[in-house]
Amino acid sequence: MSLQNYMYDPERVYTAMAALLLVTLTGMVTGPMHGNANPFLWKLMNGVFGGVGGRLNRLQRSVADLSFRGFFLLVVALVFFFLIGEAAAKLCAEYPLKGVTEVVLLSLAMTGGSVWFALLRLYFAQRDRKVSKGAFYAIAQSTRTNLSNADDFGITRTGMMFAARAFDKGVVAPVFWFLLAGLPGAYIYACLAAFSWRFGQEGFGKGFGTVPLALEKLAGYVPGAVSGVFIALAGLFTPTGGMTRALRALGGKKGSAPYEQGGWPLTAMAFSLNVSLGGPSVDLDGSAVRRDWIGPENATAQLENGHLRRAMYISLIAHMLFLASLMGALFWAGRLF
Repeated sequence: MSLQNYMYDPERVYTAMAALLLVTLTGMVTGPMHGNANPFLWKLMNGVFGGVGGRLNRLQRSVADLSFRGFFLLVVALVFFFLIGEAAAKLCAEYPLKGVTEVVLLSLAMTGGSVWFALLRLYFAQRDRKVSKGAFYAIAQSTRTNLSNADDFGITRTGMMFAARAFDKGVVAPVFWFLLAGLPGAYIYACLAAFSWRFGQEGFGKGFGTVPLALEKLAGYVPGAVSGVFIALAGLFTPTGGMTRALRALGGKKGSAPYEQGGWPLTAMAFSLNVSLGGPSVDLDGSAVRRDWIGPENATAQLENGHLRRAMYISLIAHMLFLASLMGALFWAGRLF
């Protein structure tokens, strides 16, 4: 396909809006697939390359060797996902089905309702004091966090952080790259995000995930900033939320999250709700993830289901604001009707 076919087309905004609604509605009905609420393409990457990467990521090897291995596997994965994205774009051109084909194929790079399904299940379990492994299994799998020995506070923090990061990397970023570069752009970003999720360990790895994290940071910096602003603005409509407090935090460094640990979206969530997120944990591979504490000074980290409810609410409002912004872009371009 020619380069111009990949570049921005205002008509893609309709597709992005429809895909967002599709992943929201279907995810709320079906729940996370195999206990994982991340986008389908993340699961595809993990299924095809996760096992190979796990065998290549031998901690006894040098950092330089691990970095080269991670880079080599990432290149193979990126080529694979580019070819899938190109094939998807050709399929849409040959069998558009009035735009339905592109909506469905874009939705594979996104998530939405399945995240809320997992969070709601955890919320009801906490509210009814019946927290079990089944209640937080999807949160553990989706965030790659070992919650078997975590207390309720740690589980709640993990769920709240997932709400912020899923909005960023599962909604705003794939839509951003789809609008700029079509399905190949969205699929390549999904590959980078999935690789970082699987091997990046939020910047605390031993080298294998260094290159994927660096490239994902380049690709995700602008969408991450946009996501943070939307979460901050959502604080205006959220009980106990603090929009001004969150917006101020986005311009500072004290108490803010490094990009690898959640960046602006996580910072906005913590400051808007006046809580402390982050903190050390262990990933599913048994490696320590020594996250910073994110949020206002002296904010509580002992978070309960009431905090989780407000995090879900702020995520819902952020989604609605993002959808409204897409509609606004169409209106501004004179293409809403």
